[in-house]
Amino acid sequence: MLHSLNVRLNRLMPLITPISIIVGVFCGSSLSSFTYLSPWLFAFMTFAGSISLGFRDFLNVLKKPAPLIICLFILHLAMPVVAMAFGHLAFPGDAYTITGLILAAAIPTGVSSFVWVSIYKGNIALTLSIILIDTILAPFAVPGVLSLLIGASVKLDAAAMMGSLFWMIVVPSLLGMILNEWTKGTVAPHWSPRLNPLSKLMMATVVAINGSVVAPYLTHLNLRLAGLAAVIVALASTGYMLSYCSSRLLGWNEADQVALIFNGGMRNISAGAVLAVSYFPAPVALPVVLGMVFQQMLASLVGFLLGRRSRIRERRGTASAA
Repeated sequence: MLHSLNVRLNRLMPLITPISIIVGVFCGSSLSSFTYLSPWLFAFMTFAGSISLGFRDFLNVLKKPAPLIICLFILHLAMPVVAMAFGHLAFPGDAYTITGLILAAAIPTGVSSFVWVSIYKGNIALTLSIILIDTILAPFAVPGVLSLLIGASVKLDAAAMMGSLFWMIVVPSLLGMILNEWTKGTVAPHWSPRLNPLSKLMMATVVAINGSVVAPYLTHLNLRLAGLAAVIVALASTGYMLSYCSSRLLGWNEADQVALIFNGGMRNISAGAVLAVSYFPAPVALPVVLGMVFQQMLASLVGFLLGRRSRIRERRGTASAA
């Protein structure tokens, strides 16, 4: 039953987050009182995604670290700077919105990128290594990037944010990996099918809770909100394009290209929303929550384009062989 549920949830991934946000907006204050649950739910999601990670694949990737370094550069330097530029151009003087855009770009890569890389036959070992290393670096990278780029314009409790990221991401990830090593990899085939659907339902719950916090800012549709949504889509699309162009210029094979495209384009937005709601005023969370609406839909579009590219290459290869 859980396997069947997981298959259905995978198909509904592009719709889960928008529907969850709508639920959160309509429930409003009745859900926002459960904000304290978000870090715990997210820690479970991280643990469930980490039981398939092994130290061996991680060490193999470290022997050729160039793709890993390029991806980390895009995630934590290039894209936050691009987000800051977008923010100052579109919303000059609005420190909260600019901070939200930078936070949305600076958070670690999304664990769900593993699903998309698997579907489109990307380099899974590279993807798992990027997720692991980025997760471990997150408590230092995210507060560091925010402190560097926003300065004193918004009050930032970097120490508390580091602690939250540590317990919400790093500890569950390490526990999952240790369990994987201890069971010699047998834990993933047995428990991933059981935990994956629960993780997706918990993700929907976290999104709904965070949506309820920013409900006052989403209930009144106006040109500014539409403009912010357009900026979010443009920013996320820039991440995909930058990753694609970098991998093409460096002459990587298709598997590595797919891994970089999804890992450089996707973000752990659930974690970003938890941070935004916990440590910033509500307007900072708005760009991050809006990012949830579009992330899976954009990933679907990118996957469609990659699949189309693969089919065109196959047809050309068949034609040349004939």
